[in-house]
Amino acid sequence: MTRSSPDAPGAATARLTVHPGAIRDNYRALARRASVPLLPMVKADAYGVGAATVVRTLAPERPLAWGVATVAEGVALRELAATGRIVVFTPSRPETFAAARAAGLELVLEAPGDVAAWTALGGAWHLQLDTGMSRAGVRWDDGTTLAACLAAGAAPASVFTHFHSADVADDSMAVQLARFERVLAALPARPACVHVANTAAVVRGAPGRWDCARPGIGLYGVNPWRDGDWTPASVVMLAAPVIALRTVHAGDTVSYGARWRADGARRIATVAIGYADGLPRVAHEGLVARVGRTRAPVVGVVTMDMTMLDVTDAPCAIGDEATFVGAGAATIGELADVARRSPYEVLTGLHARAARSVAAIPAEAPVAGVAA
Repeated sequence: MTRSSPDAPGAATARLTVHPGAIRDNYRALARRASVPLLPMVKADAYGVGAATVVRTLAPERPLAWGVATVAEGVALRELAATGRIVVFTPSRPETFAAARAAGLELVLEAPGDVAAWTALGGAWHLQLDTGMSRAGVRWDDGTTLAACLAAGAAPASVFTHFHSADVADDSMAVQLARFERVLAALPARPACVHVANTAAVVRGAPGRWDCARPGIGLYGVNPWRDGDWTPASVVMLAAPVIALRTVHAGDTVSYGARWRADGARRIATVAIGYADGLPRVAHEGLVARVGRTRAPVVGVVTMDMTMLDVTDAPCAIGDEATFVGAGAATIGELADVARRSPYEVLTGLHARAARSVAAIPAEAPVAGVAA
């Protein structure tokens, strides 16, 4: 027997709720661990959480600056009335310099000609040293390019490097730090700001002698260093209504590919959420949603717009809400594990289609002793 929900506009909609209070709590926890000012990364619309919400939430914490990936992101952030410094971490091209200067952005540069052109406009620049990531920055062993960059214009506002495996228990951080420190020692003067630590490095307790830290995904509820003792507050909740119920019998299959087969009479709920809403297609391989106070497993592959749950043991009616992430359901990290994907990829994919709302920020006095 099948029952479907009435056709009401907006009734069958996945919902993503962002909790600013959790972002604030995670920022403060990371600031305490780092013991230095933070430069929060808000690139990619704050990892899909929503840059406007994050900036409004964290501005009272007085971060050192905001980190974005592109000049376009920096301009958009400034148009949100974001005050303070904004650093563009992806190397920028000269054709973007006019827009960047008009918005008061600071750029990460790695070509001497770009440094000369940008500083001639009066812009502040930052020097990234590539100590093993092989993505951006001046190589730690390329003294010629380094010297040319430093001679091309004003001194850099900061020098930094990026760990490629801070979330892995190996010696790579030590190797990168040794390379970084070798270059630092050879610089004609130490820049005003030197930084290395991302979220994983902060949680691991990386050397705290640097001038700031650059947390990203930790702000948004994911701890990439799983051997640590920090559990971040959950920032996002992903939920959707049950829109249909049916009973299947032994041998019946559910969803594409017939990958799930009933071993007896089972009650199946269809929920208005799918991979177009950011729920990975393979979430049936271990993901459990929460329906009321009961946990119900996903069965059959997730489809574009709908996902099925086995609610045989869960009181469930059409219109009830099924929660897939947050609020007692899976964390982003757990969802990523089930999907065999990076939590960064899962989190940034959640903005796809789900209706978005922002919870109220809990009123709370600032925590004494937090670095600002």
